[in-house]
Amino acid sequence: MSTQITLRRPDDWHLHLRDGAMLAAVAPETARHFARAIIMPNLVPPVVTGAQAAAYRTRILNALPDGCGFTPLMTLYLTEATDADDLAAAHAAGIITAVKLYPAGATTNSASGVTNFDKVRPVLERMAEIGCPLCVHGEVVDPAVDIFDREAVFIDRVLDPIRRATPGLRVVMEHITTSQGVDYARAGGPDLGATITTHHLVINRNHILVGGIKPHYYCLPVAKREEHRQALLAAAASGEPTFFLGTDSAPHPDHLKEHACGCAGCFTATNTLSVLAEVFEREGALDRLEAFTSLNGPAFYGLPVNEGTVTLTKGAPVDYPAKIAVEGGDAVTVFQPGFPLHWSVSE
Repeated sequence: MSTQITLRRPDDWHLHLRDGAMLAAVAPETARHFARAIIMPNLVPPVVTGAQAAAYRTRILNALPDGCGFTPLMTLYLTEATDADDLAAAHAAGIITAVKLYPAGATTNSASGVTNFDKVRPVLERMAEIGCPLCVHGEVVDPAVDIFDREAVFIDRVLDPIRRATPGLRVVMEHITTSQGVDYARAGGPDLGATITTHHLVINRNHILVGGIKPHYYCLPVAKREEHRQALLAAAASGEPTFFLGTDSAPHPDHLKEHACGCAGCFTATNTLSVLAEVFEREGALDRLEAFTSLNGPAFYGLPVNEGTVTLTKGAPVDYPAKIAVEGGDAVTVFQPGFPLHWSVSE
């Protein structure tokens, strides 16, 4: 059995870094192991113009340790008032890599998202013309739809009609959580990709609810039944080019997670590679971990594979910090998978 594996340096194709003190605290956690990440634009106010994306990128770079070589790949937050010309100019200038679609009210800081999808069709058509990918939070917000069904309903009501109406639009189904999501992504052809998070490979909805509510396992899209987790595992471990890592690592201060109306998000940046190595080893798929973390994402986005490498070595259990301190007295709890982590990461 292998006790050491070397991977091309991985990328994270879905990451929340926030801003201010939180950005300064969490950005180094990703930059330690990852070369690039698609940065989510759902700040308050959201990142909606090329100028705002450029300014946010500068703040991220200023928060990184000297010499770390991490590249933030910026996105714009799609609204019903998005300027297609500004979007196209930002994409042509290399300021943005993609655009993010949030249905209004679907998740954290999504109030400025899309309510009427017909209003953004001209922008989506322009994106298809220029080759700018659309990253999608795939859940409907219809109160009549059960929260555990919102992804599957979104595929039928929103995503499939958008893709049929906009040929050539490259779409990433972010943080898929269901067997329906896996099946749709797998059948979607070369213009459709799907990210899978670290935590959705580990937890199902029982982990959140059984034996008391576990606020640090609560995320959106919410974890589903075990059968769906198994479908995600099979997809991630398959090596198929459709599926790649997007951690959706989403830091919230503990006092907002451990709250009567707690925030959604799991913070996995610190220990993701160790967790994934354990998961892929259990699946007998360590030889396909590199495809998931380092190869499939760049191929979909048309970017080169990273030159550097990371090495994971199996040994005694690895101790990661339970919390990351944030200036001002806040702290963020690091995701705990519920099993020992024996794989440590080195350059």
